[in-house]
Amino acid sequence: MSKTLDWDWANLGFAYVKTDYRYISIWENGQWDDGNLVTDNTVTISEASTALHYGQQCFEGLKAYRTKDGSIQLFRPDENAKRMMKSCERILMPTVPVEKFVDACMQVVKANEQYVPPYGFGATLYLRPFMIGIGDTIGVKPAPKFLFGVFCMPVGAYFKGGLTPVNFTIADMDRAAPYGTGAAKVGGNYAGSLMPHERAAEKGYADCIYLDPMTHTKIEEVGAANFFGITKDKVFVTPKSPSILPSITKYSLMYLAEHYLKLKVEERDCPIDKIDEFTEAGACGTAAVITPIGGIDYKDSLHVFYSETEVGPVTTELYNTLTGIQFGDVEAPEGWIYTVK
Repeated sequence: MSKTLDWDWANLGFAYVKTDYRYISIWENGQWDDGNLVTDNTVTISEASTALHYGQQCFEGLKAYRTKDGSIQLFRPDENAKRMMKSCERILMPTVPVEKFVDACMQVVKANEQYVPPYGFGATLYLRPFMIGIGDTIGVKPAPKFLFGVFCMPVGAYFKGGLTPVNFTIADMDRAAPYGTGAAKVGGNYAGSLMPHERAAEKGYADCIYLDPMTHTKIEEVGAANFFGITKDKVFVTPKSPSILPSITKYSLMYLAEHYLKLKVEERDCPIDKIDEFTEAGACGTAAVITPIGGIDYKDSLHVFYSETEVGPVTTELYNTLTGIQFGDVEAPEGWIYTVK
């Protein structure tokens, strides 16, 4: 493996860093080109591109991990590829085959090896695959041309403090519409979340909890992450809804909770009025990994789960198991790990 850069890896934030190479591939006339690595971190597109006017774009997020022996591995990139395919189908964009998606990620990691943080710091190389509709289109219809790209950067914890409980408040706006694009990883969902996030931050909260857009009675997402709770009798519970983005981290945790921790797992409604059924709660996602929820401000009262300062035992075990697999210290289920060669 190539030499790792001499950086302050322990204090990395979650911010953009220009690395050396990124991958670009173009779809036109019904097919993808071969794609290639480029050094330019800017994209020049038509002013009439559908990505700019009609939101025809989507993205993914995954990470590369440095293991104790210095090798580098990806965590379930095929699942990111499949989720991106569903996002593309929802907004009429061509899909990227799983093999092409994974190969693009592999190329970007290999070309930027020196930016993969060393083992032991909890830092990772974050990859951002994306697709945008480009070309000259002014009518409301799919673009004639599409750009698929992957870039990367080294990152630390998404929420400041890493595995430290943080508090959330209930959003007074919706993240997604009923029967809308909530289950697709499209930019419009995130644009709509900027204001409620800012309002929550101004009040001193890490982010906000989104309730279901139809009835506003059930927990759906935690900012840009999925929600889970641990009941008093040690059941792992996570919301089920057609407007929730299906988190690869969440489904991985569901598997680990059942098969590694031997917990009962339920994917079901989580009424906000019944949050006292949970003794622990957390937000989970590629960027957040697991962020313990200290408390939720609901109806002018802060409902505290396990503690505002300490992480619950089940959340801790789930975090250690997941990150242990990602960094190569715990044996992974078959097919979860892709080694970068």
